[in-house]
Amino acid sequence: FFQKVLTAIQNWFSLFGWSKGPNPVSIPYSLRRDMYKVQLTSSELFKQKIGKDTVYDMLLHLSGQLLPGVTSNQTLSVNPIRGILQLCWQHSALLTFLESQGAYLPYVMPEFLLEPDDYRKWITAETFLKVVCDVTNLKIWNDLHLFMLEKSVFEKMSKRAWTDLLLQAYKVLVLPRVSSHNISDPYGLEGMQSVPRIKSEPLSSNIYSTHERVILTWLNKHYEKNRKIVWKNCQKGEIPPMRWIINFDRDLLDGLVLAAQLAAYCPYLIATHFVRMYTTPETPEQCLHNCLIFVDALHAVSLAIDVKV
Repeated sequence: FFQKVLTAIQNWFSLFGWSKGPNPVSIPYSLRRDMYKVQLTSSELFKQKIGKDTVYDMLLHLSGQLLPGVTSNQTLSVNPIRGILQLCWQHSALLTFLESQGAYLPYVMPEFLLEPDDYRKWITAETFLKVVCDVTNLKIWNDLHLFMLEKSVFEKMSKRAWTDLLLQAYKVLVLPRVSSHNISDPYGLEGMQSVPRIKSEPLSSNIYSTHERVILTWLNKHYEKNRKIVWKNCQKGEIPPMRWIINFDRDLLDGLVLAAQLAAYCPYLIATHFVRMYTTPETPEQCLHNCLIFVDALHAVSLAIDVKV
């Protein structure tokens, strides 16, 4: 399940997360690697920002604002220890920014977003600072208990941290763009009065956000409005029955709801694609048949969003 979530997140951010067009994302490797590259000279090791876009560029594209204290052409200190501490501070600023927008990332520490080698250097630097503070009787680090994660454990933690960070970024920066202002009252449509209303009040659901419930309302509206039009002359069944769409998984498995949405904007696909769908699919094979047709319809209108059947 987590691997499927990770794959979906990678696909979406690869396609839509960047201002210059598609840019492949590999969690956590490319997000960590494309931040900075390591160059070795005869005398010192230092890091320098490379030409590729970073996660900061991604957030600038999605939010329209730079992180406080972080510039688009940020470079690290030549001193390797200072460079690691600076990078960790930037990651802390990243987490603080997302949390200020409503993200929930209580377990994600800035050091989990580092490269494994940088993480070990960070532990060394923090341990040194703690010793110095203890010797000089400073209380800054009194409550700090450092321990180093094994490499395999750190990699798992880093992958989970980057996955959750992108999920929360999508939640607070992308989903809020969904607005009900552009949707006429769906329950005023003929035939919609019998469909139960999905409440939009913030506290009416502990599963879906207000924006997600707007999308559910949109799904219900187009399905009920178009099911009698799309499958009026269906080759594999009668007009599908009325349904109440309340989730984004089970209610979409047979492809009919998604097809109704696409037909609302591209009605010419009805005759070429959707009339061949099973309107009351009873087997996984029939659901697969419907989803194959839906994905083929996406390709027909050049919606290259990498949806897998």
